[in-house]
Amino acid sequence: MPGLLQTPGYATALFQHNRPELGEEEQKRAVSFRIQRQGLLARRLPPAPALTVILSEAVLRRPVPGRSVMADQLRHLLAVGERHNITVRVLPLAAGPPLAAEAGTFVLLDFPPSALGSPSEPPTVYVEGLTGALYLDQPAEIAAYERVWKGLDSLALDAGQSTELIDAIRGECHE
Repeated sequence: MPGLLQTPGYATALFQHNRPELGEEEQKRAVSFRIQRQGLLARRLPPAPALTVILSEAVLRRPVPGRSVMADQLRHLLAVGERHNITVRVLPLAAGPPLAAEAGTFVLLDFPPSALGSPSEPPTVYVEGLTGALYLDQPAEIAAYERVWKGLDSLALDAGQSTELIDAIRGECHE
């Protein structure tokens, strides 16, 4: 689940499970920072950036960190998916293993043009790992990740179908 779309409960449970070496205060700060960063998607000025996310159905079906926390997280996904600048799509399990399985989790960053119309920043791929992050900006690197994104885009459900599936999985969390 991307940090920009996590609820405080989901983020807290993940930090408790995945980063037990962090003290409680450090975990609270990390969660607070993650949630604060989400404000960028709701800001008015400058206009909030557009965010399109493709989530594996497996991520939605894994009741991590627990059924009630996951139900809240899925409800949150449905709510943020209604915003004009956020699109949440699901890659169904039936689509088979995508090329992204080798690529892992990544973010393609495209920046708005400068006032003069030229690119303000080059496109960049952000890859977060266990011990840090990579920022890739070489044309061949960008092209490789764009190819993976196009494959995901072609296999993922549309926004409406994704909403229906997320809501159905949310309902299963209460069974």
